[in-house]
Amino acid sequence: MTIQVSTDHNIAGSERLITYIKEVVTTSFGRRSEHITRVDVHFSDENGNKTGINDKKCVLEAHMEGHQPIVAICHSGTTEQALELALEKVKHAIETIISKSRQHDRSAKDELIDMQ
Repeated sequence: MTIQVSTDHNIAGSERLITYIKEVVTTSFGRRSEHITRVDVHFSDENGNKTGINDKKCVLEAHMEGHQPIVAICHSGTTEQALELALEKVKHAIETIISKSRQHDRSAKDELIDMQ
């Protein structure tokens, strides 16, 4: 799983921040990571230098082989919170896809057995 991290000009994309984000993403996906080929994470500060509530935006895009990308866009007061919210949304969507795929595989096996 490749993880790409980018920030706008209002958020310092330090090496420390990027390492932290990659660790959080890797840990968060855990066993699901075998199904994910790439994750793109982009942070922006929608108010620039001004302070504001929920002005940090995280766009997280996960790519699974054979599926359309899964995208979550979340706003929060900090980049860390926005990332956590986006990860939860994407993990839920991935679980749904995996579950449906398993159900489809079982149905196909049942049909094959019935044909024999």
